[in-house]
Amino acid sequence: MEEKKLTEQESLSIITEMISRTKERYIGNGNIMLMWGWLTIAATGLVWALLAFTQNPLWNWLWFVIPAIGGVATPVMAKKSDRQQGVKTYADKISSQIWLAVSLIAIAASIVCIGFDFAGIYVWSLMFIYALIIVPFAEIAQGLIVKEKSLVVGGACGMAVGLFTTSCIIGHIELHAYWFLPTFMLAFACMMLIPGYVINYKSRRK
Repeated sequence: MEEKKLTEQESLSIITEMISRTKERYIGNGNIMLMWGWLTIAATGLVWALLAFTQNPLWNWLWFVIPAIGGVATPVMAKKSDRQQGVKTYADKISSQIWLAVSLIAIAASIVCIGFDFAGIYVWSLMFIYALIIVPFAEIAQGLIVKEKSLVVGGACGMAVGLFTTSCIIGHIELHAYWFLPTFMLAFACMMLIPGYVINYKSRRK
């Protein structure tokens, strides 16, 4: 049987429908972004306060609360969303692969930092570069896939802070907690909280 060849218009129509379905699945799933945003901001505030009051650098290990809680909550929330939204499209799979890559980079970066730590060399600033370069890049890519401006703008704001942070690290400018941690929290508010609330607002309007 000869396969039917799609016209250019039909191909564009299928791609548009796929993107539309992916966006419909994504819109309404802002709760995952809100979870990551509030979790990161809360953990950062807690670490900041404990470091300020005790001057004990061991409190920095509390940063691992973020992936510990977020890593468990995300698949649970995503699975619930999948049950509600139905069959995944190819665009959905691309989005999933993007965030899978982000997760694997986080694990690799953590292993590198721990390895250097055992050698007595502090490179944990790498995690700030990861959080403010890799994560915003993935968010911008996600926003372009589902055509959601709040993700693109939020990711761009995070990326701007990430480029500034990377420049400070390369230029050997110390990231003092009193100015950098509030900036870090603001970046995550732009990256996660604002898009998350925008997405959920759009969901309620449908």
